[in-house]
Amino acid sequence: MRKFITNRFEILSEWISDNLGSPYAFMAACLLVVVWAVSGPIFGFSDTWQLVINTGTTICTFLMVFLLQNTGNRTIDEMEERLRALEHLNRELLHEIRDQRMRAGVREAA
Repeated sequence: MRKFITNRFEILSEWISDNLGSPYAFMAACLLVVVWAVSGPIFGFSDTWQLVINTGTTICTFLMVFLLQNTGNRTIDEMEERLRALEHLNRELLHEIRDQRMRAGVREAA
């Protein structure tokens, strides 16, 4: 069950990261702020009017912290995996070079 939830969260967080990082999401956020600002006179710049944007931005910021942490964790995991693969290849190449030198040394000695 835990793996199921983790997999679903990773799929969702990747989708959200991709979409919220787009120019369209930025334009939508700007449009939302403009609509909120323009509606100020309609609502008399009331406390409730201000509370709407404050609450919305606070909740979004709170959720984005977890999304950014997950994205950072995934990036670090991917980098570590690539580094391990490079280290493995490097080790194999070093062994191959050593073996070639040893064979070349045996041929020269003969």
